[in-house]
Amino acid sequence: MDSTIASPSTPKWNVERPFLTGRFHQETKSASGVAESKAFSMDFFGPGVDKPIGCYHTAVQELIVIDDLLSALVGIEGRYISIQRVHGKGDSATFQVDASMDLALQESAKRIFPLCESYLLINQFVESRSQFKSGLVNHAFAAALRTLLLDYQAMVAQLEHQFRLGKLSVQGLWFYCQPMMGSMQALSIVIKKASASNFIGSAVLNLLQSQAKAMAGDHVVRSLLEKMSQCASQAYLQILERWVYEGVIDDPYGEFFIAENKSLQKESLTRDYDAKFWQKRYSLKDDIPSFLANAAEAILTTGKYLNVMRECGHSIQVPVAENTKLTTVGSNHRYLECIKAAYDFASGELLNLIKEKYDLMGKLRSIKHYLLLDQGDFLVHFMDMAREELLKKPDEISVEKLQSLLDLALRSTAAVADPYNEDLTCCVEKSTLLKSLSTLKDLQIVHDISSSSDLEEPVSITGLETFCLSFKVRWPLSLVISRKALTKYQLIFRFLFRCKHVNRQLCAAWQLHQGLRRVDMQGIAISVSSLLCRNMLKFINSLLHYLTFEVIEPNWHVMHNRLQTAKSIDEVIQYHDFFLEKCLRECLLLSPVLLKKLEKMKLICLQYAAAAQWLITYSTDTSKAESPDVDKYNHLKLKTRSQTVGVATENATVIESILKFEKEFAGELQSLGPILSSSSRAEPYLTHLAQWLLGVGRD
Repeated sequence: MDSTIASPSTPKWNVERPFLTGRFHQETKSASGVAESKAFSMDFFGPGVDKPIGCYHTAVQELIVIDDLLSALVGIEGRYISIQRVHGKGDSATFQVDASMDLALQESAKRIFPLCESYLLINQFVESRSQFKSGLVNHAFAAALRTLLLDYQAMVAQLEHQFRLGKLSVQGLWFYCQPMMGSMQALSIVIKKASASNFIGSAVLNLLQSQAKAMAGDHVVRSLLEKMSQCASQAYLQILERWVYEGVIDDPYGEFFIAENKSLQKESLTRDYDAKFWQKRYSLKDDIPSFLANAAEAILTTGKYLNVMRECGHSIQVPVAENTKLTTVGSNHRYLECIKAAYDFASGELLNLIKEKYDLMGKLRSIKHYLLLDQGDFLVHFMDMAREELLKKPDEISVEKLQSLLDLALRSTAAVADPYNEDLTCCVEKSTLLKSLSTLKDLQIVHDISSSSDLEEPVSITGLETFCLSFKVRWPLSLVISRKALTKYQLIFRFLFRCKHVNRQLCAAWQLHQGLRRVDMQGIAISVSSLLCRNMLKFINSLLHYLTFEVIEPNWHVMHNRLQTAKSIDEVIQYHDFFLEKCLRECLLLSPVLLKKLEKMKLICLQYAAAAQWLITYSTDTSKAESPDVDKYNHLKLKTRSQTVGVATENATVIESILKFEKEFAGELQSLGPILSSSSRAEPYLTHLAQWLLGVGRD
């Protein structure tokens, strides 16, 4: 070794090492030993000496051992100290001494061997982890270790210089090696664990920090490990900084704790009911640095928000001052404040973008107008014009024709003032509402409905059972109004649309009764049918009132107020999803027993409404009558006795048919009471429904 090196020229670690200060020169003057009285020369033994060390005097042996130990400290074999390497899963090296060496010298040498072995292990780790495949954190850790080894080598050079001056004994060598012994051994423990598990990235940082905490009783070693952790984390913090300030993952070796799934595209939000874009496009890995564990979710969300704005074509970068850069991780936790500031900025910018530029609330209000029937005038016009088309089978319906009729209805009503009416579209489903609910895998009713034996598709269904409206939603509003959310809106719409259709049919039947009353047709059949029609109308109107004024409107206002105070897009999504789930549940779409009961009652109402015209006209001997025309019924006011007897017989048949409908409707309504009563204990909202529905027929 170069004996001219007297002091290290490399940067010093913030660890107390007396051998790198003036203490070294002061203490070597008082060190005792044979070497103090004479200078040591490398020519003392002469070339080719291979005698056992035991042949020499103890004083000479000490000089030889010191020379060999100085070589061993930097991983070089000496004359009588050899290195034995053990190859296997983790390559290791052990030092051995000549058996003939003085026993006292052997013990002194063996005390220094752990330091020599630590040096070899660390040096080997530095070489192996400097390769590209090891990752940026390992590169930074290896660079920090390399700097430490330079300081270590400078210490050995100083010791060798003192040895050349004859001022170093074995005891002195042990004295000066002791301060570095604990640090090197602690690092060797870290390196063994890292090498055994092939740690990279977060795992290396966690290992360093956990080892530093474990060395809480040794201030010097703990300080060294914390310094190593800071150096190794700088590369990691650069990746983190780009993510939270720019929304970019610059992670060539896959070390960052956020994973990106590029196969998930934003377009899936408008196509796939089970789209996982928002949840899975960027996700947390298992290996999260311990110092970032509490802020991991905020870090993930910050980058996601910045990415959404980038996808919208807005290049937004978090403003960063020089003193807020994520360069170090310290006990003051200032880096957590920087992360929180970045999150608040990204969250606020994205929320303003979606609310102001893309008018989220305006879009939601339009959906409420059309899919929740908040403005029903367009629907009345549409149902009048599209009646013939909707009476066809689903496969025979022309969606294009329905769309043109819908556009005409929108242009001829108050909906023409809505800026988003052009986004409203028609669609025809292939199955009924109950069957459609069973295909939604995230709803709780799946198992109940799919296991019901009486859930069968009708033999023949029409567009009135399968018609639905849809809404065009574009990025980034598709984050909130996704395919899943839109499907839930459509389920509510189909339920409301079916109720509206039943209401229209019953109203038509009621108008027929009123027309007959105008011509003074006061027969028993008319009276019985009129009472049944009124009860059915009261039932369907009560149900519609409950759905709109007891469920949709109150829940909408709650959601609207929450959206005004939302702090992030995630809160907006949460409040919107909660609104839809609550509406689905309180509209009984998640209660298969009640839903099937109501559908059965609506079916009875439709069957009665369809039969009412025939029954009433039959009882008045005016078959094929399509509307109550006063002139048609004037001749019925005066009848002969034989005609009166014939009408009485016919009325008995009609009354029997009407009473059959009444009995079936009353039976279903009566069986609904116990179900609502038992269910209202767990679901209080059913109490309101019971108050509205169970009052039907008590007059």
